[in-house]
Amino acid sequence: VYKGIKLKYRRSYLGLVWTLLEPLLTTMVLAFVFGELLGNSHPYYPVYILCGRLIYSCFSSTSKVAMRSIRANQAMIKKVYVPKYLYPLSTIIYNFILFLLSLIILAILAIFYRVPMSWHIIEVFIPLGILFIFCVAVGLILSTVCVFFRDLEYLWEVIVMLIMYCSAIFYYVDNIGSSVVRTVIRMNPLYCIIENFRHIVLLGESIFTSSMEINMLIYSSVFSVVALIISVIVFKKNQDRFILYI
Repeated sequence: VYKGIKLKYRRSYLGLVWTLLEPLLTTMVLAFVFGELLGNSHPYYPVYILCGRLIYSCFSSTSKVAMRSIRANQAMIKKVYVPKYLYPLSTIIYNFILFLLSLIILAILAIFYRVPMSWHIIEVFIPLGILFIFCVAVGLILSTVCVFFRDLEYLWEVIVMLIMYCSAIFYYVDNIGSSVVRTVIRMNPLYCIIENFRHIVLLGESIFTSSMEINMLIYSSVFSVVALIISVIVFKKNQDRFILYI
């Protein structure tokens, strides 16, 4: 984990500061384009964007580095026996730590825009915990498949872009006219995690006071746990064959 954090910002003058600056600068651009230019006047719109942007970025970065983790450590795998799951898991953990650090800028922005806070803010650890499980599940399955099918690296770039547009980062799902499209978006577990997180941060309310929020919480939890079980089975079944293909 330490090595991953150190290498990520190697030869960077600002280092970990970029963990805070990058989401802030991206949020400013999105807020200007979709807020000022398109007339979105919601008072907490920048915070709304940043909530979705941070969680999506965490998922995107963890999945990409985990996908390449086995091949990136092929020299170590061929020389020294280390449980192979540690390679994708360590990359996921260090990216998740950077994500948690970036929440500092979210807190600052929420204070700046005077977003109402309550003691329910401690519930953010529920969607964040589900996010971590989901990232581990996706990371393990991607790291396995990428060993045997290297074109997945290029295909995944397109898939994560599609996931981004289906996660309602800079738009409101309720404003979509088609009920079919709204249903498809709500079937995205990452969207459910983002919405639970936003509900707590923006409204200052418990996610257990809304039936829709509870349904999204249950759906994302079950989806993530089942995906984790499947990914562990797939990874364990194929890990002894990794050395033949890396």
